[in-house]
Amino acid sequence: MLSSEARIVTDRPGRYLTQLCRHFAHKITTEWTDERGFADFGFGTCTLLAEDGTLVLRAEGADEPGLSRVEYVVGDHLERFAAHDGLTAHWSRPAPA
Repeated sequence: MLSSEARIVTDRPGRYLTQLCRHFAHKITTEWTDERGFADFGFGTCTLLAEDGTLVLRAEGADEPGLSRVEYVVGDHLERFAAHDGLTAHWSRPAPA
């Protein structure tokens, strides 16, 4: 399983977590609370965490195309929902073992 993470500094991490999960729930399996969310896209998953001042996004995919697609879908939606705050997801991947 391939993975990546984006850490977005914001004073409203819980708001964006809820907004993303609520939106994705219209089409895919999604679960969330105020502090943690999970979205299963079929081609990959995303775990969302609302920490103090930071929205953490953790993407996973079985292969490179799946992971890249999760990064794109989640990042694109975040950028649209948070356009007035200028938020962007910058994904980082762990170094290969």
